[in-house]
Amino acid sequence: MFDFDQYLGFLAFLTILTIGFWLMMFLLLFVVPYWLGGNLMEMWKERREARRVKRNA
Repeated sequence: MFDFDQYLGFLAFLTILTIGFWLMMFLLLFVVPYWLGGNLMEMWKERREARRVKRNA
């Protein structure tokens, strides 16, 4: 059915596909929310600081 070279190519394809899938899941479920959460916290800190400076000036 398969030659050994075709079998190795198929295994390489499955490995690359699986690595890509889990990398995408990691990015979408952990990295992007962490990045967005950090950005939102920084924006809130800057606004709070600007409000405090404006109030004290």
